[in-house]
This record gives sequence, C-alpha cells and structure tokens, in this order.
Amino acid sequence: MMTLSAPPYDRDTAAGRREQSAGFDPDGALLLAYAQGDMTAARLLTDRLAPRALAQAARMLADRSEAEDVTQEALLRLWRVAPDWRQGEARVTTWLYRVVANLATDRLRRRRGNLALDQVAEPPDPAPSAAARMQTEARMAALAAALAQLPARQAQAVALRHLEGLGNPEIAAIMEIGVEAVESLTARGKRALAAILAGRKAELGYDDD
Repeated sequence: MMTLSAPPYDRDTAAGRREQSAGFDPDGALLLAYAQGDMTAARLLTDRLAPRALAQAARMLADRSEAEDVTQEALLRLWRVAPDWRQGEARVTTWLYRVVANLATDRLRRRRGNLALDQVAEPPDPAPSAAARMQTEARMAALAAALAQLPARQAQAVALRHLEGLGNPEIAAIMEIGVEAVESLTARGKRALAAILAGRKAELGYDDD
C-alpha cells in the first residue's frame, strides 16, 4: 500500500515551462504555503491531488503497483518545484496531469519490446457476480498493452482524451503543443489502437461495437 507522507523541504528542481491560467488556484496557494514551511498545507494538497494522480496513472497503466509508484514520484517532483512556483502562471492540476502522463508514458514505452498483446494475462473464469469486473480488467490490461506499442506522444494524447476525458485545449496545455497537434495525435493514436485491438474484439466483449 502506498504511503504518501508530508514531503521534505527541497529546493532541488525549478518549475518547468508555464502556461497562462486565469483565476485563483487554491492548489497553488497550498503549494506556496508548503514552500514557506507549512506542512499542514502539504498534507491538504496531498489529500486533494493524490487520488486524481493515482486514478490517472492506473487508467493509463492498468497496474495498481506501477500507478502508485508514478503517483509517489509525481508528488515528490511537485514538492521540489514548490519554492519556484509562481501563482497565476500555471495551475497545479495541469502541471500534475503533465508529469503523471509523462511518467506513465515512459513506463508504457519501457514495456514496448518486452510485452506483447498476446502476453496479457487472460482473466480467470469468474463467478457470475464478478464477470463484469473481470472483463473490465481484461479490457484495461489489453488497452495498456496496446498503448505501449504506440509512439509516446500518441499514447499520451489518447490517454488524456479518452481515458481522462479531457478536452483538446486542456490536453494542449498539458502537452505544451497546439490544439491542432493534439487532434492529429489523437486521431492517429485511435486508428493505431483500433488496428492493434482489431483481432481481440470478441474476446474482450466488443462484438457489437
């Protein structure tokens, strides 16, 4: 089980490129408070952000243990950038989406070459009450394996759009590219995924799709 404790005070890493973001960001205010030594702010920010980061990583990776590792690393990076954070120039959630997506995509890329689709474990014969859950797990495992075969930027765009449900402008901010580039990456990624998974539709319960 992942344990996310209050972080150490660390000036190790500077904040990355920043996009303009309108409005007050309460997460940014908490991050700045932590940078001033307020550990209660760090705990509150962890409570707010860790579940989102974990859910995002789990959807991309279909592996709880790996998702926990990604979440831990993303939050550690957040604590490191805290001293250099400039409120009003970036939103913490956008920054965190970007880091989690990059970390998860890196792990998907490392899977390429040592994880083929036919190596994804098939679900055991479950009791009827567990059938839907097991089928969902099989689908997510197959999708994660398929994402691992895509170019990294395509995998990231597809995951943010179709797993996270983000809009193209938000994805553009996260990936630091234009909206048209997001649309292109997403379209190419979807076509590639469809080709990879074409032979497994019946097996994964997509007969009617």
